Order: sequence, then structure tokens, then C-alpha cells
Amino acid sequence: MLRVVRNVKFKTNVNFVSSRNITSQTIDEWNSLISSRGFTARDDETKVGPDNILSGTTFIAKDNIATTKEPTTCASCMLDNYYSPFDATVISLLEEQGSTMVGKANLDEFGMGSANVNSYYGHAVNPLFTEEEHITGGSSGGSAASIQSDLATFSLGTDTGGSVRLPASYCGIVGLKPTYGRISRWGVIPYAQSLDTVGILAKDVETVQKVFKVLDKHDPKDPTSLPTEFREELKKEKQKYQKNRSQLVFGVPDEFLVAELSQGTREHWSHMLSTIQDMGHIVRRVSIPSIKKSISAYLALATAEASSNLSRYDGVRFGFNTNNLKDSPLELIAENRSTSLGLEVQRRIILGNYTMSAGSGNHYFKATDERRDIVEDYNEILNFPNLLMNEPGESSSEKCDIIVTPTAMSGPLSVEEYLRHDRENFLNSYVNDILTVPASLAGMPAISIPWNTPGTDSSIPQGMHLMAQFGDDHFLLDFAAELMKVNSTT
Repeated sequence: MLRVVRNVKFKTNVNFVSSRNITSQTIDEWNSLISSRGFTARDDETKVGPDNILSGTTFIAKDNIATTKEPTTCASCMLDNYYSPFDATVISLLEEQGSTMVGKANLDEFGMGSANVNSYYGHAVNPLFTEEEHITGGSSGGSAASIQSDLATFSLGTDTGGSVRLPASYCGIVGLKPTYGRISRWGVIPYAQSLDTVGILAKDVETVQKVFKVLDKHDPKDPTSLPTEFREELKKEKQKYQKNRSQLVFGVPDEFLVAELSQGTREHWSHMLSTIQDMGHIVRRVSIPSIKKSISAYLALATAEASSNLSRYDGVRFGFNTNNLKDSPLELIAENRSTSLGLEVQRRIILGNYTMSAGSGNHYFKATDERRDIVEDYNEILNFPNLLMNEPGESSSEKCDIIVTPTAMSGPLSVEEYLRHDRENFLNSYVNDILTVPASLAGMPAISIPWNTPGTDSSIPQGMHLMAQFGDDHFLLDFAAELMKVNSTT
């Protein structure tokens, strides 16, 4: 049974959700879901056994991840009520391990946005605010809001420039963007395929670790999936470096000390660094000069890839069709696309086409150079070697193990205030990703964890952002779990 979410109101206060705690009538009031699944039939399919580490859990998938039994809409009129003929690899892996999917999450249309206000089905609302509607962050805002409101054990999102980590910060939960290529993208509708990564959201790191263990596999159907041999090399390097990681070095980039950081964000960041030092580790200032160009490089690369990826949605082969007869096929396609694609998607397609045009192609190549510079700068300051490089580099006491920054420059804005800023200058929405984009360009694992600082306003969520070297996901997750436990006792 499928139920499409529109204006049905439902609120749950349970801390843990199993497939039998909810019936097909339970829909959220935060507009975090686009569709929800009836659970009676799915219960019979749940695999329960000692080897199924996710038995009894439920999950929600972002609605740009293909599923056969629910529509996969990308929150776009273009794909309204579109059914995929196959399940994405990540869906199959989770269900094989005993987890039950209970819904598809709202998002910014085709993953393009930082606040989840660009959805054909209406914006998602942050469950942490009851007096005034606040943004969830985007584009995986529905995935984050559904976890904060206890609709599932965990959720899947996609992260292109911060689309899992920013919503996690705004909704007060954990959000992981793994190393590029560690989790299969087969069956994920692309925004920018050289950046897109399936991410995991939950209320604690331990749940994220369990899900990551299930999904961290080579997929021969995904050409960007890291091969098994490379994964084995990463394990060997981890074992070698694990012996020397009793006292860690944490890097604080000078370039992230921007004037736009709110006072509350600065206080949380300072408290986190003090906590790390109290744990016996070293905190050191570092410099990553190339990240000053990260937003411009990201926009050039992402929009160029998006303009190519979205060219398939013409309403002729599949997708929305106005059914208005035109004098030429091009006129029909133009009307189909201009009618069914939202303003932000059209804006990024135009920007991408401009970037790839004959007179402006140098912008794209310059962006690829800047991306390489970012990777090299991270390699210079991180101890764990980047095995993608011909010369991975050696560890040094002058280098660091993890880079620590805020996830966002402030807490979440109200929906009204965010839309006002966007109307004044649409570039304002792109700046929200300034702290998360560098890790995406470098393909590094990064995680946002909720942070509590005594003496600050606890009603405003603030995530802290941890980044590690390419392939060093398990180490990053282990420390994030330890750090959250320490913070919960302060």
C-alpha cells in the first residue's frame, strides 16, 4: 500500500520505531516524507536472524534513490509518480540485512538546494521549532527531519556539497558523508556524479556505523565504486596507523575563521576544541589556502554535470508532458521542461550550459585545476596517506589526523527569513555550503555531529564537522562516537 503525503498531520513521540509501531495511516506533520509505505505486507519480507545486523530497524530513503514499490520523484513535477523498474543497490543491501523501508523523504528538487525549500511537494519543516517554521537544511532535509521526529531508525540521503551534513546540523542529528566511492551510487538519480555520495543520518554514531558496515561494499554495477583490492589496501593502512593514534592531532583551518560565523557557532567550536584537548589530544592551527576557491569550483563543476544529467528529462522519452502540440520537437521539449522544472533547477541548468559553452569552457577546466589543488592541500596536512596519489606522502608530527570546523555558519533560519535572503540575492543560498564543500571536492569522509555547549541556547541546534583523509572513514566514525559520548556527559 502506498500513501502519498500531502497535508495529512501526524506526530510521534516514540524513541525507537519498528515496522509494527506504525500503521499505514502514520504520516508526519513536518512534510518530511513524499510517500510512505504500508507496513503490513512489508513485515512478512523482513529477514530476522543473528546474521542480519539491521533486523527490526526501519529506514527512510531520500526520494532520488530508486525504488520499485514507491514512486521516485526527485521532488519534481517532471518525475511525479514515476516508478523505477529496479531498486537501488543501497535499498537491496539494507533490506537483505533485515531493515524495512517505511517511506521516501522530501528533498530539494533533484538535490539542488541548501534548505529543502525547492520541492514540488512543499518545503520540509524543522521538527525542533514549534513557534515558527524553520528550514531543515538541504537538500536531504526530509531525511534529517524524519529522523529528528522519530519516523525511522535511520535514513539515507545524498551529499553533493553538504546535503547530508547541513540538514544533520540544523536538525540536531548525526550525518555522514563517506569517502567518494565507498557506497554504491547505482540507482541514485545523479545531480553531479563526480561529487554525489550516498550518506547516512541517525541520532547516534553507532547506528550510522552499523548501516555503513552494510553498505560499504564494492558494487560492479557502479563504475565509481572503489574496487575490492583498493579497500583491502585501505584496511592495511588503517592497521598500520592505528598503532600510533593514541594521541591525535586536530587541525583548525585558518580559512574557516570567517566573519560570517555566528557568535553561537564560535562558542560551540571553541568548546569542542577545549573538549578535544581535555581528552589528551593536540589542537593545531593549519592553513588550506586553496579552499578559498572551493565554492566557485564547486558551482562550475556541479552545474556543468547537472546540465548534462538533466538533459534526459524532456517529457518525450519519459517525464512530464504538457500534451500540447507544437510545430517542432524542440518547442515541445522546451515547454515540458520550463513547465515541470523548478526555478532553482532551471537556474543551475542555465549556469551549467554557460560553463560548458564554447566561449566559457575554460571555467570548467580551471575548476578542475582548483579541485586538484584542494586535494593536494589536504594531503599536505593529513597524516593518513591518500592512496589515490602516486606519492601518498609520509606521516609527520607536523601533520594532523582530523580537521575540525563547524558544519554551518549559524543555526537554521526561519523559512521566511531564508526565502527573503534568497530573493535579495540567490547567491546567498550557495554560501551556506562554504564549510562543507571542500570535503566533497576532495572526496573525503566527513561527519556532522550535534554539539552541546553549557551556557548556550540549547534550543538552537549546532553541528560540528569532522573531516578525515580519503578512505579513513572507520577511524573518523570511531572518534566521532567517542567525542559524542564525552560531550553527552558535560
